Amino acid sequence: MEISKEEILRIANLADLEIEDSEIEEYALNLEDILNFANIVNNAPVEDLEITIGANQKKNIFRKDEINIFEDNEALLQNAPSKELNMFKIPKVL
Repeated sequence: MEISKEEILRIANLADLEIEDSEIEEYALNLEDILNFANIVNNAPVEDLEITIGANQKKNIFRKDEINIFEDNEALLQNAPSKELNMFKIPKVL
């Protein structure tokens, strides 16, 4: 598929890109490659293929939501850069 200079400039304008005249040819070639590949994918034979929803048959595995009491708070806080009232102290976020 051939892309004209005007089409490249129009697309660049829509994307709010500033491209040099010397770059237009390179952009056109790259866009042609992308569109040619998309055309190949669109025309791939898929008549005899099975419908698939996912790549594998795995399902979500959920665990029971349980509360576990952690007894050793000092060990938990020993590497904290700052702590206050037996809790992590973090900067205020507004």
